[in-house]
Amino acid sequence: MHVDGACHCGAIAYEAVIEEDKVQICHCTDCQTLSGAPFRASAPALAANFKLLRGAPKTYVKTAESGNKRVQAFCGDCGAPIYATEEGRPRYFNLRLGAIRQRAEIVPKRRIWCGSALAWSLDVRTIPEKSV
Repeated sequence: MHVDGACHCGAIAYEAVIEEDKVQICHCTDCQTLSGAPFRASAPALAANFKLLRGAPKTYVKTAESGNKRVQAFCGDCGAPIYATEEGRPRYFNLRLGAIRQRAEIVPKRRIWCGSALAWSLDVRTIPEKSV
């Protein structure tokens, strides 16, 4: 699926072809902390299918307990997360679903690190709604 996206302030923009069958939600504690949310959703795009159109993201390299290093890319102006990828020569860019313009059309196919999930985040339908 062809997508385009941008950070909140518009300083960074991109286009990509994502692999819809690999879109996922991650409940790991790193994703909770890095996103400021109970989970993070991402859509992978092969490096050859990802193109920055505007701006250059700021990056932070997170070293996991396993020793794996993941580059976290975000807008240096507004702070919006853009993608995560491998350090060095990336094969994939895991695009943050919230920055993709077509996000309403993209449905995650799996959830990972569910053992770290906040219990209430697994079913928000029971939380009372308020129309705004």
